[in-house]
Amino acid sequence: MSTTKTITLAFTGASGMPYGVRLLELLLAGGHRVYLLYSQAAQIVAQQEMQLTLPSRPRETEELFSRRYGAAAGQLRVFGREEWFAPVASGSSPADAMVVCPCTMGTLAAIASGLSQKLIERAADVTLKENRKLILVPRETPFSALHLENMLRLARSGAIILPANPGFYHHPANVQDVVDFIVARVLDHLDVAHDLMPRWGTESESGD
Repeated sequence: MSTTKTITLAFTGASGMPYGVRLLELLLAGGHRVYLLYSQAAQIVAQQEMQLTLPSRPRETEELFSRRYGAAAGQLRVFGREEWFAPVASGSSPADAMVVCPCTMGTLAAIASGLSQKLIERAADVTLKENRKLILVPRETPFSALHLENMLRLARSGAIILPANPGFYHHPANVQDVVDFIVARVLDHLDVAHDLMPRWGTESESGD
């Protein structure tokens, strides 16, 4: 189903950090190359939700996740928020796709408006202008009219809006199953193979 890809993954300060970290884990486990970006607010949320300390120095974060998930040398690269010489900042070196997971409404609004004050927004802008796949995973409720207008603008520009709204028809037994539901949908849109859950219409055929 999938070949080795280069994926830009951004963590922002919305609730839902387990989605992003699980996605990182599975991309690395699948042998894909990941360019990781994260905001200062994401560091706060990671500590609050997962007791996970994201170092301020990119090299330390590379070492942290590479050890945790057994990544090969050079498979994971982490860039600072204003590291403008990073590959993701230029259309001459775009990744195959980009995912912002979780995505704050502020980040979504900045991308929708074409603002590139930080590397995350610039990378998203590059992804859109180069006609690469951009997946945004907002985690907010309820949505205001401004949120919806920004999402519509992005959808019309080619982005995929994939809210962190898990289904329950797969009968999740724990929080990890709920997380994996959303991560599975992201991986599907990246054309990355996974076996996180049965496909619709196949579970009943298995006899389970």
